[in-house]
Parts: sequence; C-alpha cells; structure tokens
Amino acid sequence: MLIVGELINSSRKNIQPAVESRDGAFIQDVASKQVEAGAGFVDVNAGTFVDEEPALLSWLVTTVQDHTGCACSIDSANPKAIEAALAVHKGKAMVNSITLEESRYRGIVPLVVRYGCKVVALSMDGRGIPETARARAEISGELVRRLTADGVAREDIYLDPLVQPISTNSNNGTVVLDTIRFISEDLGVNSICGLSNVSYGLPVRSLVNRTFLVLAMGAGLQAAIINPLDKRLMSLLRAAEALLGRDAFCRRYLSAFRKGCFEQEQ
Repeated sequence: MLIVGELINSSRKNIQPAVESRDGAFIQDVASKQVEAGAGFVDVNAGTFVDEEPALLSWLVTTVQDHTGCACSIDSANPKAIEAALAVHKGKAMVNSITLEESRYRGIVPLVVRYGCKVVALSMDGRGIPETARARAEISGELVRRLTADGVAREDIYLDPLVQPISTNSNNGTVVLDTIRFISEDLGVNSICGLSNVSYGLPVRSLVNRTFLVLAMGAGLQAAIINPLDKRLMSLLRAAEALLGRDAFCRRYLSAFRKGCFEQEQ
C-alpha cells in the first residue's frame, strides 16, 4: 500500500504560517515524522499562495527532500508551479493531479511525461464529478487510454475515484468502492484516494474515515493520501494489508509494530 502523507498543505492552519515564513525546520519535522510513520511520498501544497506558488512549492520540495530524501507528491493545478517544483525534485516525483478537462490535461501531462513522474488522475472531466460509478469508470478508462498513448507508463497512473460525503448522498461511498473495483479488475492500474471528504458533516469523523479505508482496500485500493501519524488508522491499514494477502509473511505489519507505529489495545 502506497502511503502519501497529506500534512504539508498550506490550507492547514499550522502549515500556512510556516510556509509563509519559510520555516524550514518546522516543515522538515512534519515531513520526517510522516516518513518515519510509513509515508512513501510526502505531499506538498502551497496553493493558498497564488502569486508565490511556484517559488514556494519548489522551496517545499527542496526543504523536504534535503532532510528526508523522500519523494514528493507535487500537489497543484498550476502547470508553472508544478514545473518549478519538478525542476528541483530529486528522483521520481508524483504529480497530483490531472483531469480530463482539456486545458488541465494539456497543461500538466507534458510535464509528467518529460520528468517521468507518477500521476494522480481524477475521474472527472469538464462537466464536473459524475454521479454514478459507471460514468466514473468510463472517464477512468479514457484517462488510461490517453495517458498511455501520450507516453505515461501504466504503473505510473493512479486513478482517483473522487470521494464525496455520505452525509449528502447515501450512495457516495458505494459509488467510490464500485469505481475502485473497476479500476483494479478491468483497467489493471492503480487507484488512490483521500479519506476526509467521506465523513464531512458527521460526528466522530475519524471512525468513518478509518472504516472507509479498510473497505476501499478490500475493493482493491492501492494507495491513499492520509495522515500517517494517525496510529489507529495506520494500525488498521497494516492489518488490512496482511489480511488481504498484500503483506508477505506480515513483514510490514510486524515492522510497524516493532517501531511503535500502532495504537496499543488497552
């Protein structure tokens, strides 16, 4: 299971002032804790600084990598900011994200190809988020077709089925799970998603998020954009990997336990 640590995002109250003041020590501490907890990529986002985004996003990449050596997920819809960040990135980055919306696709995919990145592709086009799993599956298939035709390797494609709140539509959870199954079984590429939207408007949101992650993994989810410092969430993730036969001899489960990454039962 590929874990993308979500915490370095300038929309977060504790991150925004650190990015604005270029507090490298603070950013590096947040990054290193996520990597130690199991993140394979550290997401970096400076989207709240519209005019300064290219400079700040590239600064975030350098700051994170100089301290951790971990690859980054470049989180932006701005091609100029993405290009600035990729220019300083060491190793294989992830770009988050594209859609089938033509201007966004054409602005970002050439950068993905040029720099040999992984890419998060949202299952939507210029008409917005489709309501049904079938419609999202159709867009997912078209994204894979176009991306591979443009030179992106199948193993570098991560399709995001777009999680929406179950508080506004009881079917929103099952639509995502059905789309994940299609991505895994019919398209044979990776799927990725965040969790927080699914619980919006509900009490005890963490309970809903954690449960949804396990269900999504059972449906075939291969990667998640999450907070790896949530010990209960990580405990469930590692246990689900082992139970689904995706952790040979439970090595990752045991390693995480020995590192103290699990919340212990009372």
